[in-house]
Amino acid sequence: MDMCPCRRGERFDECCGPILAGERDAPTAEALMRSRYTAFAVGDAEYLKRSWHPRTRPRELTLDPGQRWLFLEIVRTERGGPFDDAGTVEFVAHYRSGGGRGELHETSRFVRVDGAWTYLDGAIEA
Repeated sequence: MDMCPCRRGERFDECCGPILAGERDAPTAEALMRSRYTAFAVGDAEYLKRSWHPRTRPRELTLDPGQRWLFLEIVRTERGGPFDDAGTVEFVAHYRSGGGRGELHETSRFVRVDGAWTYLDGAIEA
């Protein structure tokens, strides 16, 4: 894969690839959000489960193979930096499926567990 699906402008193997592979942790909540988007784009359900907070992680996670993730927009971030323990990222993820194009607009909450960022939960925006 050439460019990373998260559209940060870097190659996959220099951007989200090492995070998905477990070679390094996401340094910020936004970086974790971008890596999770990338996991959806490449179909890596195991990484999604690993990066989910243990309290809110689903037992099963099935990705829709007919859904193609097109691009990610970060709308805003609040906290979630290298020295924070919690943060919020609002994003819009654009996709194409059998029903045409769509978007997921969510404000997600992230917290650290044992020093690593995890996805806690999110609220879908109208």
